[in-house]
Parts: sequence; structure tokens; C-alpha cells
Amino acid sequence: MRAEIYNIKTLLSSHPPCFRIWESPLLSAAKENDVQALQKLLSSQICDIHERGAAGETALHIAVLYDSVEAAQLLMNAAPDLVNEAMMSDMYAGQTALHIAVVNKNLSLVKALLEKGADINSPRATGYVFRRRSDNLIYFGEHILSFAACAGSESIIQLLIENGADTRVRDSLGNTVLHILVLQPNKVSSCQMFNLFLCYTKEDGELGALDSIPNNEGLTPFKLAGVEGNTVMFQHLMQRRKHVQWTFGPLSSTLYDLTEIDSWGDDQSLLELIVTTKNREARRILDLTPMNELVNLKWNKYGRPYFCILALFYVLYMICFTMCCVYRPLKHRGYNRTSERDNMLFVQKPLQESYITPQDDIRLVGELITVIGAIVILVLEIPDIIRVGATKYFGQTILGGPFHVIIITYACMILVTMVMRLTSTTGEVIPLSFALVLGWCNVMYFARGFQMLGPFTIMIQKMIFGDLMRFCWLMAVVILGFASAFYIIFQTQDPDELGHFYSYPMALFSTFELFLTIIDGPANYEVDLPFMYGITYSAFAVIATLLMLNLLIAMMGDTHWRVAHERDELWRAQVSSVHN
Repeated sequence: MRAEIYNIKTLLSSHPPCFRIWESPLLSAAKENDVQALQKLLSSQICDIHERGAAGETALHIAVLYDSVEAAQLLMNAAPDLVNEAMMSDMYAGQTALHIAVVNKNLSLVKALLEKGADINSPRATGYVFRRRSDNLIYFGEHILSFAACAGSESIIQLLIENGADTRVRDSLGNTVLHILVLQPNKVSSCQMFNLFLCYTKEDGELGALDSIPNNEGLTPFKLAGVEGNTVMFQHLMQRRKHVQWTFGPLSSTLYDLTEIDSWGDDQSLLELIVTTKNREARRILDLTPMNELVNLKWNKYGRPYFCILALFYVLYMICFTMCCVYRPLKHRGYNRTSERDNMLFVQKPLQESYITPQDDIRLVGELITVIGAIVILVLEIPDIIRVGATKYFGQTILGGPFHVIIITYACMILVTMVMRLTSTTGEVIPLSFALVLGWCNVMYFARGFQMLGPFTIMIQKMIFGDLMRFCWLMAVVILGFASAFYIIFQTQDPDELGHFYSYPMALFSTFELFLTIIDGPANYEVDLPFMYGITYSAFAVIATLLMLNLLIAMMGDTHWRVAHERDELWRAQVSSVHN
């Protein structure tokens, strides 16, 4: 147990600049349990029994650390105030001798310290070493009782509670000893200690049960086990919640308490926490009993019908919007072309001419449905953004974050188009084009309701916002460099004969098309091509087509492989987020 959770001796010995015991005869004698040397030092007037090392440790800290029982007894008898002295360095601030004794599971030293008046509840180990961080070796909380719980010594825990240890004490993160046990790597020992504390603690009418106390994030120990993906502790706690209704041979009927799990009457249910967390381990909780049965029951009974009806209405809504765009009010252009490249035949009608005929009235109904739908979308989305938070709402792939961005942007484009139509402002084709693309792309959101297609929406999102975003940076550098070179090469050429690069913006666009092999390189054999064009284009073909495009394919293949291995849990998480 000591090797698995944390060894104070190892940690302290890993910081030799802070613990130079050999430089102090008092600290060295305490370490070696040299009682005779300690007696001589304490009897001399030169020795300061309150001397501290570089990390703010006293001789009593050193004696307890190295299990020097006799030396510790001698120091406590000589200076009883050392018992509650805390270490003073930033790394180990607040740690007392009793903290060290309970972690080392030295029962005799714990008894001796308590007999000398060691404070159990007030001292708090708040040093850098003891804080909860992703790169930290341990997190034992701050209080002595939580240190003892993580060490896993039942006798020491019992002794501390009998001497007045507060089992409901919380650290700076609001975590009780039960929260801290959930976060320990030794899952079996943590479950045993969890049961022990529940046996020692009786439910208080005003304060409630110990396992119902939330931390600063609003998480009870049960919810924390789910969010952290601690399947052992979660199953252990679920076993405490189950009730066997009847048994008949190998068959049994079991009822589970779904308090804190389901979303009914809980603003922060476990289902919602699991689907919103980025921790992959947490999604494995959905495979456990009764979570699996609950998700399937809610999906089949409520989620699937609701989702299918919503998908049907959305597709019909998009068809209505598309028809309104196809038959939008246009009229023939009444003035001459400004140049040979001007190819416009129709222009947008002003508002006064847009709604005259019966066909216009039918289109007006469709447009009103479109606008009302956009308003409904915003009304439904905005409260969820406020409740969940913009970062979590748009950033979570499982929750369909990118699709939320798409649908909100679509609704905004519809409202912009409406304003432009009412004010007879030209250029409504821009927001309409965006709205059509975004609206129809959002249909992919409803693929989440099918186990075969659902993971592919996750895959597309990861490829777009992961692989493709990284690739675009590389592509932009290549296109910018080669487009500039092509423009310089063809700057002196006749654009009528070789028109791919007649201007710098056109050079950028043409190079982009060349990069994706949409067009072939300019080759007019009736004129002489510049010499540098052949060299530059050859280098571009090798870098862009052979190297970078195959790099993108490899990146997407890796993403496909990773998502494919998470197919079932991703779909179950999506289903949970849909009907939660």
C-alpha cells in the first residue's frame, strides 16, 4: 500500500537541497534515532530545539519521518509545543508531525503525538507537493484524517475519530475524505476505507449523510467517481444502492436507486456530467449496470421517437427554405453591361415588387416559416448556452458543439437576410448561400440517432477541427509561397494566352485549385512557357500532390482508426446527450 500511494521518505529524499540533515547535528541525531546524542545536544545551551531545516522542518518532523520513536518521544518531552509545529516551506507548508505519522502508519507515534496534545482538525497541509494537479504524485487532501484514510490504516482512523477527528471536514477544494478516497489510485483499499467511514458516520438530519456532501464543483463522491471514470468505486457505490426484489434460482430482480444519476429534478445529473466531460474514462461508466440499461430504456422509449420526429420536421423545414431561395424574387436587368466579363442577367426585386402575384404569397408563407424557425432555433439554443457555458457547449464534440455553431450561424444568416429584404438592400445572395450550406450540413447532426452513422459525425468533426485545421496551416504556407512565385513568373505574360495568374488574388485561387488537383497546370503549346514555370511547377507537384495530400490522408486514416475503436462508447455518449 505504501509503495502504491506515496512514500514520504522517497519524496523528501528526492529534494536534497531542502533536507540537508547532515549539516545539523540535531536533525541528524533525530534521523538516526541517536538518543544519547540528542540528550547531549538538548542539555547544552548552544542547541536550539526549535531549529529548522531548509524546508522548514523541525527535528520532530525528521524523527517521525524516519520512525525514530525514542528520539521523537525525547523531543516531545523536551518541547511539547513541537507537536503542532508545521513545516514552513512552500512545498510542504502546513504539514505537521501527525500528518507524517499517519501516512507512515506508525500507530505508536500517532498515539504518542495525540497524548502530547496533537491537534487533529486544524492543521492543513497546503504545500505545493500536496495540491491536486495533473502532474502531482499525490493528493491526500489537507487534513490529517484524509491522510490516514489514503494510507489505509483502519486502526489509526479509529484512533483519530475516537480522539475527536471531524469526519465532515473539507479541504480548500471542498472535498471531504470520501471525495479524496475516490481520487486515489489504489481502488480496492479506497473502497474499504469508504465503507469504514460510512460505518463511523451517522446521518445528520440537518447536514445529511457524509456521502451526500458536494464539493466546490457541486459533485458528491458518487458523481465524482463517475466523472473521473473510477469504475471500481462506481460499481462499489452502485452495489450499496441496489435492492434485490426477489430471487428464483439463478434469476433475480434488482432495483437500483437512480438518485443523482438521472436528470429528473437534478440540474447536474451524472448522465449530463459524463457526456460533457473530456475524460474518455468517464464514458466507460455508460457500459456499466444500471447505466447501460437506463440509457437504452430512455433512448428507445423517449429519445428515438423525439429525435426522428425532430429530424423529419427539420428536413421539411430545410426543403421549404430551399424552395424559397430557388424562387426568390428576381427581375431582368434593365441596364447595359459594364464590361465583357459582366455576366449578370437578373437582379433582386425591391420589397414593393416582391409580393404581388399569388405565387409570391405562397413564397411569403414559406419565408415566414423560415424566419419563425430561425427565431425558434435561437430561443432554444441561447438558454442552453447560458446554462452549460459557451466553452463547454460549443467545444464538446459529444454534445455536437460544432453543429450548435452551425445552426446558430444559420439562424443569424436567416435574420440578416430578412433585414436585407425588408430594407431592399442588395446582396442577399451572400447570407442565403451561407445559410443553405450550413442548414443542409446540419442534417448530419441527426445521424447521431443511428448507431451505424453516429460515430461518423464524431469522425467528421475530429477530422475538420483536428486534422484539417492543422493541415490548412501547412497548406496556406505552401500556397502563399508558390502562388507568389507563379504570379511573378507570369506577370510579364499575356493574360489572354495564359490567364490563370493574371492577378495576385487569381494566382492564389488558381494555386489552391492546382493544390487540390481540381485543374491542370496552364499549358498553351501555341506560346512559349517561361523557363522557371517548369521548374517551379515540378517542385509544387511533388510537394503538394505527392507529399502533403498523402500526409492528410494518413492523418485522417489515423483519426478513423482511433474513432473506430471508440465506436460503441461514442454512440452511447451521443445518445445520452440527446435525451438528457
